[in-house]
Amino acid sequence: MASVLKVNTLTGVTTAGSIVVTGEGNSTTTNLQQGLAKAWINFTGVSTTAARDSINISGLTDVATAKTTVAYTNNMGNTNYTGSYFQSGSTEQLITSFNNDYTGAFAARTTGSCGVHSYIGTGAGDVADNDVLIFGDLA
Repeated sequence: MASVLKVNTLTGVTTAGSIVVTGEGNSTTTNLQQGLAKAWINFTGVSTTAARDSINISGLTDVATAKTTVAYTNNMGNTNYTGSYFQSGSTEQLITSFNNDYTGAFAARTTGSCGVHSYIGTGAGDVADNDVLIFGDLA
């Protein structure tokens, strides 16, 4: 028989922010909180740098051509977090224009922001599709 659980808050018994989930086959467990993205954003860097959608992002700063700082609403706990950055390598918002000569790169990471650098072909360039995912511990 299927059930529906409706709650506003989940709290761990031992540690408030820690909920352990049993994995497939009942042989492993994972910490739910540790597996969730702490911030993400989809933005354009062409013409005006602007967010299309995001979670836990307070703003973007267009530092220079191909360089953007992504600021977090809630800080990370330290600078040792990880993430993923995808950039299209094109000024057009089309998957057919994908250019992966360079995939882009993270720049300096602070607890309150990270920098990203995008490329078109073999040089720096503002691109239409930028996706940043951040994983780690919030402060």
